[in-house]
Parts: sequence; structure tokens; C-alpha cells
Amino acid sequence: MSRNILVIGAGKSTSYLLDYFLEKSEKEKLYLTIGDLKPETIPEAIRSHKNCTVITLDIQNEEDRKYAILQCDIVVSMLPAFLHSKIAVDCIALNKHLVTASYVSDTLINLDDAVKKKGLVFMNEIGLDPGIDHMSAMQIIDRIRDQGGKILLFESFCGGLVAPESDTNLWNYKFTWNPRNVVLAGQGGAAKFIQEGTYKYVPYHKLFRRTEFFDIEGYGRFEGYANRDSLNYREAYGLEDALTLYRGTMRRTGFSKAWNMFVQLGMTDDSYIIENSENMSYREFTNLFLPYSPTDSVELKLRHYLKIDQDDSMWEKVLELNLFDNEKIIPLKNATPAQALQYILEDSWTLKDSDKDMIVMYHKFGYELDGQKHQIDANMVVIGENRTHTAMAKTVGLPVAIATLAILNKKITTPGVQIPIKKEVYEPILKELKTYGIDFKEYEVPYLGYNPDSVSNGD
Repeated sequence: MSRNILVIGAGKSTSYLLDYFLEKSEKEKLYLTIGDLKPETIPEAIRSHKNCTVITLDIQNEEDRKYAILQCDIVVSMLPAFLHSKIAVDCIALNKHLVTASYVSDTLINLDDAVKKKGLVFMNEIGLDPGIDHMSAMQIIDRIRDQGGKILLFESFCGGLVAPESDTNLWNYKFTWNPRNVVLAGQGGAAKFIQEGTYKYVPYHKLFRRTEFFDIEGYGRFEGYANRDSLNYREAYGLEDALTLYRGTMRRTGFSKAWNMFVQLGMTDDSYIIENSENMSYREFTNLFLPYSPTDSVELKLRHYLKIDQDDSMWEKVLELNLFDNEKIIPLKNATPAQALQYILEDSWTLKDSDKDMIVMYHKFGYELDGQKHQIDANMVVIGENRTHTAMAKTVGLPVAIATLAILNKKITTPGVQIPIKKEVYEPILKELKTYGIDFKEYEVPYLGYNPDSVSNGD
């Protein structure tokens, strides 16, 4: 008898997820139902698979949503995080397990008691970041603790980037996930972390000038800027006594300094609407944020405003995005600055069909054992196949799929709303991910602690 899996939402991150379920469908007796608002966008090879049904599903339609959930044994929601709550409530009422790749919301946390009473597993944050970062970090942290060590420092960075062979622009960047999230990154409050026992706060307008640098063997130098709240997982990881706890986003060196131009201009603002945005040229949009001058060109005004010399590499990056083009048009009505900027960037930074993306994750662990200080650096690099089967889809979708099957097979049984930080969860999942080339390399290095020389504090 088949076990029925309902996947809600079949966006960019689901290619490997769906392949995994269908490849395992015969051996594991799985039947897959995919519910999406636009089922016609799902590849024909999946739609025509004998162990798969594709349905049109609008989760705002309560009757259709509940009926689809009732027919399955477990629900995988690949929708945006704010849409999980309706599905979660239905899963409790209908006694179904739930798996998501999203951050756990307060709404889901408040359902924990009800989930435990029903003996259900609601596994969240089981994608890339969050997900693989939790599991790989906890594996090393638990190993150090099992040896009697004490964690002094933990830093973790992750980035969705473009693979070296597809890196064809001066920014060394292309969109590999939701472009809107990239444009709005870092907004909504100061970044918060702790370094050498001191709390640090970086406001948004300074965020992209406070970067830390590191090298990944075989792939060169990268930089990282702080995530909004690095202390979110201090209790979950058991790192209340750690002197340094810092989580951030990775980019190629030079990206953050250049991105800071948009921040200083105000182009990343999403709080107001631009009048007459529809059919505005790229040049007109750029001019919105610059002082009036009866004589100076838009180019000259921008250089003066941002203090960029004409032979500066930053100027080349600006020119590459066609920001002064009078022919290119923004077709968005009532757009915010952030939405207009996103449109312009997608024009230049969208992956071509043959382009490959790259996921890079880096952890640094400082610890004390037998009176000696030690450091472990660990990193993971995954290269995508093409625009559809991306490294992002692989690293997000496969952990979700593996966890889903483990719950169905009763290998993960602890009930409740949770993230993958327990050994019963992370050990088998990380072991299987290795078979797909998702693996961390570890290096024992001299203990450096927090290195202030690696941080740029420039304005």
C-alpha cells in the first residue's frame, strides 16, 4: 500500500525534491501529489510519472486545501513561510506530519503543544540555510562536547553564488534564489551578534561596510556580512557561554562595498511607492535619488554623490547594470524603489539556461580541550548542473526529501515543532547527503579567536 506525500508549492527549489520522491517511489511505495497554483509549469516528465498526480491548489481555498491534506500521510510545504500556518492547523486537525524548509514562526511555535499531543512531527528549517547549517554545525559541536571540549567561538556563513565557470559579470553574482530577498537583505533592524564576549549591533546603513573575509581552498576569497540576529540559535545550539557567535551571508569580495551604493542612494527602500514608476527609464529611476542640477549629467551627479572616481572599479560595476540607459524601461506600476531595483538587477543577473550556480557554506569553531585552545574550519561547496537543477535546489530540496522519508519510515519519531539539531535527525540525513556530493571538508587550524584584522570597518 502506497504512502502518500503531498508537496504544496513547486517553485525553483523543488527540482531535486520531486526527483528524489519519484526515484524512490517504487522501492519505498510512495505516491506523490503536487499541489500548485500553476501546475502547467511543472515539467512533463514529472506530470506524466505513474506515481504522481499534479493538481491545481490554491491554499486560500479551505475546502480544496483540507481535502488535499486529508488524502496524504505527510505534507511538505515549499510555500513562503507566512503561508505555512493554515496548512499547519489543518495538519494537526487531520493528524498529518508536516515538513518545511522555512524558519519557525511564532505561530508554529505556539502550536507545539497541540502537535505533541497528536504525536506528530513538524520538522522545519530543514533546507540549506536554515537546515544544513544547523545539522553540520551540531554534528561538530556535539563531537567536541562528547570529547569534553568547551565551545568558545562559532561563526557560520552561507551564500548562494554563481559558479566560477558561469561568473561573467563584474559583481561576481547572479540570482540563485528569490531576488526580492536579496534586495531586502539586512533590513528590519540592526544586525546583532556577540564577539569576544561583547554584544555588537550594526545598523542597516553600515551593514555592508562591516565585512569579514575568508578563503575557501580551491575557490578563492570570500566576504561575509552579519545576518540580522546571530543570537537566535544560542540556546538551541547550547552556546550560551560562547564568547563569539556570528552568523552571516557570503559574497565574493567587493560585492558588499558595491551593494552599499544602492543602500546609500535609497534604492533598496521598500517602504514607499514611486509615483509614475510605470514606463520610467533606468536613467530616470537613477536620477530620482540624486540632487537636482541644471548642468550636471546623471552620471556626474552619481559619481559626486557617492564619491566614485571615473577609474574606480565601482564605476565599472554601475555602468554594467545599465543604470543610465534611457531606452530600457521599468514596466512596474506603483513600484517601490526596491521593486524597481530588483527589476533592473534581474535584467543583468538572471541565470542563463546553461549557467551553473554555487552554494558555499563556511563554519569556524573555536574550543578549549584539556586546557588547550583549538580551531576547526569546515566548508562545503556545491556546484549546480544548470538553471533548473541548481545547487540551491539541491541543497534545499534534498534535506527536505530525506527528512520526509525518514519520518514516514519512523526513523524520526520525536514529536513536536522542531528544527534538525538532534542526532537522530542530523546523523542519517548528513550521511545520505554525502552520497549526493553535499559534504563538509574539515581543517584543524591554529586557534585565532576573533580576528579584527579580517574585518573592514570602512565607510
